[in-house]
Amino acid sequence: MRAFLFPGQGSQSVGMGAALAEASQAARDVFGEVDEALGQNLFKLMREGPEDDLKLTENAQPAIMAHALAVFRALTREGGVSIDKAAQFVAGHSLGEYSALAAAGSFDLATTARLLKLRGQAMQAAVPVGVGAMAALLGADLDLARKIAAAAANGEVCAVANDNDPSQVVISGHKGAIDRAIEMAKDMGAKRAVPLPVSAPFHCPLMQPAADAMAEALGNTAIAAPLVALYANVTAQPVTDPATIRDQLVDQVTGMVRWRESIANMAAGGVEEFVELGGKVLGPMVKRIAPEAKMTSVVTIEDIEAIAREL
Repeated sequence: MRAFLFPGQGSQSVGMGAALAEASQAARDVFGEVDEALGQNLFKLMREGPEDDLKLTENAQPAIMAHALAVFRALTREGGVSIDKAAQFVAGHSLGEYSALAAAGSFDLATTARLLKLRGQAMQAAVPVGVGAMAALLGADLDLARKIAAAAANGEVCAVANDNDPSQVVISGHKGAIDRAIEMAKDMGAKRAVPLPVSAPFHCPLMQPAADAMAEALGNTAIAAPLVALYANVTAQPVTDPATIRDQLVDQVTGMVRWRESIANMAAGGVEEFVELGGKVLGPMVKRIAPEAKMTSVVTIEDIEAIAREL
């Protein structure tokens, strides 16, 4: 069994997609569709920067999705691969869940781009810059991360945002609480704590205004049943029901990304191969969670041609 995986924020870089667009008409079409849907020359920003503009959440989220879907379209339209024959499941890390749903046919590309633009804007607007922060706890599992977050909170929000793998958990909340967590992490048993260069505290209760905005937007958006089941971030379980998917996408804005459990549950359920489309950030996590599984990252046209021969 095989699962297709889609990366989240942090996987953006200036130049992304440029070589692929030169090599693939299907990829060029994706970038053009996204630009048209957003009324923005996003692909020019992806190709040329400036990096500070690309890193803005409202640009990074649709850009990462566009890149992943360009790889996916090149694989399916030019490589002749059918998702429902090639994969049994899809999953995406945070915003990557939207990419996964687009690949599985729940959203069309234009809708996905507009939803992610709105999601990025709503997340940025939810908390003033400088009020929130995030940090990665390295050498810490979920239990330890929760203890550190609870000890650091001191009346402020400090919550686990991403349970990425057995040795990396991300916390999110008020800047003061995150600063306290960074100070005490090593004494409490973590290897080290690293502040993350993000503009907002994602996946914590401070994001409730963004969750409300997404509830309204998703309430007005048609969602089709995916061609293959999605392993949802908030439950680490497969889902195909459109109404449930809608609710879980709202919950995901403030909820923890249960990535470690999602990969572990897929592996326990018989998934032997994971394929990351449009990035190389999820592979190392997967190998730490399910070391026996085969992991392939697909980014370049050469990667696409190689895996198309296998599939």
